[in-house]
Amino acid sequence: MPMDHLAHKHLVNLTLDVDFRSMLVIGSTPGGLRRIAPVTGGRFSGERMNGTVLPGADWVINRSDGVMVIDVRLALKTDDSALIYLAYQGRFLASPEAMSRFSKGELLKPGEYSLVIVAKFECGDEQYAWLNNVIAVGTGQQMAHGPVYSLFEIG
Repeated sequence: MPMDHLAHKHLVNLTLDVDFRSMLVIGSTPGGLRRIAPVTGGRFSGERMNGTVLPGADWVINRSDGVMVIDVRLALKTDDSALIYLAYQGRFLASPEAMSRFSKGELLKPGEYSLVIVAKFECGDEQYAWLNNVIAVGTGQQMAHGPVYSLFEIG
């Protein structure tokens, strides 16, 4: 395989429900403005797994350079009752003007921002043990209820 080719395949679509009104504002820290956004649920679907998102959170930092760094940890429950731990980190980039509108709760147009993540999974269920070796990347879209991601398995 050529070194300039990134082998990948679609893994899952992930839709999160975020309770923005219950976000905890920790305040300005050396790293930036720290907030914690509760994830109240959602869904995921793909060729090899489907199910619901259990409650979790996004530990958000808005850095002084305008970048929003995300750090999400969730539990997923497959339709056949397996539990999967999902952790992903990423960033939300937008112009200062668009980021200002976003911080006020405005939905941005997809061309006004970039939302990308790197995800890892853990699972003790034998049927989904293959996830323990998956590294995934994803792109996201901002929606009123929370982000919607398309994740791709790399390699």
